[in-house]
Amino acid sequence: MAGVRVYLKNAAILTATGLVLRAAGMVLRVYVAGLLGAGGMGLYQLIFSAYGLAATAATAGVSVAATRLAAEELARLVPGRAAGVMGQLIRLAGWLGMAAAVAQAALAVPVARYALGDMRAVPSLVVLAPSLPFMALASVYRGYFFARQKVGPGVKSQLLEQAVRMGLTLAVLPAAGGWDAAWTCAALVGANTLSEALAALALGWDWRRDTRRVFGAAASAAPAGTGRRIRQIFAPIEAGRCLDSALHTAENMLVPACLLAYLASREESLAQFGALKGMAMPVLLFPFSFLTPLATLLLPEVTRAHILGWRERLETLVGRIMLFTNLFSVLAGGLIALNAYPLARLLYHDESVGLYLLTLAPVLPGMYLDAMGDSILKGLGEEVATFRYSIWDSVLRIALALALMPCFGMAGFLVVMWVSNVTSALLNIFRIEKVSGIPTRWFGWFFQPALLFAAAAAVGQSLVRLACPAGDLARVALSVSLTGGLFCLFLLPLGPGRQLRAMLAEKPRPAPVAQK
Repeated sequence: MAGVRVYLKNAAILTATGLVLRAAGMVLRVYVAGLLGAGGMGLYQLIFSAYGLAATAATAGVSVAATRLAAEELARLVPGRAAGVMGQLIRLAGWLGMAAAVAQAALAVPVARYALGDMRAVPSLVVLAPSLPFMALASVYRGYFFARQKVGPGVKSQLLEQAVRMGLTLAVLPAAGGWDAAWTCAALVGANTLSEALAALALGWDWRRDTRRVFGAAASAAPAGTGRRIRQIFAPIEAGRCLDSALHTAENMLVPACLLAYLASREESLAQFGALKGMAMPVLLFPFSFLTPLATLLLPEVTRAHILGWRERLETLVGRIMLFTNLFSVLAGGLIALNAYPLARLLYHDESVGLYLLTLAPVLPGMYLDAMGDSILKGLGEEVATFRYSIWDSVLRIALALALMPCFGMAGFLVVMWVSNVTSALLNIFRIEKVSGIPTRWFGWFFQPALLFAAAAAVGQSLVRLACPAGDLARVALSVSLTGGLFCLFLLPLGPGRQLRAMLAEKPRPAPVAQK
């Protein structure tokens, strides 16, 4: 029972922290966008596209290796072995982080000139480079604490990181009003580097205190074959994630280049890229934070039910995840679409962002189902399939962008995003059906929620027009409350509502007997 309480406590902490961090990040992004403008946000996004590849190289494989090996060694109750393995992982993370930092700083000029097509990115790439060793070390510390089922240190470091980043940004940006975009972005990413460093140091301090209690005075002695064990976990994950990240980075670099071919204006292409990726997409992805409890609490159970052969339990879990992901995404996407232009004016004072919100909000169920489907497949042991689909998706997006954007500009890229998200979601759904043998309930999971929202929107928006609220804020608040409330009301007596009530009323029951 204590294990269940710890599990639920950790899930609640992670969920609350995720919501706070996502909300704080959204507020900070709105503030930064207001001062940088769409063109500056485009440059900012390009910089982080290149930085993301270096960060993946520094952290991806070593993070997973730390979690798995720390869990294995801690379970053996031999402190010296665990200390030795952790020591090797920390040294590997340090070397990886340093190599990534040196490479990014040394290649800043050619990357900015030939890959990003904007020399203004050079100062920011150089300023960001020192953060990579700290990120790599922090990933090992977090892996250790996940293996220990202690989420507190990681949460504290994330909160510290966000607080430092916000504080420095709010202090620096007003003073940078007269600077050009290159040095304003460099000042902003400097806040990122310092916050990463402080967060890693705080996490390292907690790690050292905890390991003193766990390992005591045991001499560090990594067992023979530790390097091989690390390589077996590290190498395939590092290679796969770096390839995936490289393709996503290539796409982000390609979009402004294709827009330039269509618009013949570098500033306008960066402005459109920044308005979409730096301003509209954070709004569209923000509601996904509320699905974190679903992933945290139910998806580990998918793995357990699959391994033990609990067919009925697995079908119930997958059905609930698919149903409630779609219910929430239909509601979130519908409300964003109905209030796209008022939201754009409220957040960014820029109606052009409203067009992107309106165009992409209907495909939000595809985005969210793609992410949750990917998690379900990993719970079913289908990591190879998810990696394959990710590569296919990246190649498809790049090919379509090259074909459509030079002729149609940003309209072509919006088509790319529609095709990509719908295709990825369908691939995941069909794979889940094939692997688990669970039939897809197309009407109950997908079509019925969409029809219910359409009915709620028709009634709710009619009431909003009758009320004639003054101002964008009042309009958005009334629209969300009326349409969202009607959607929930319409939902209750039908199948999805009955399933929701059943889940909330469900009591603990004995575990099913594993099937032979």
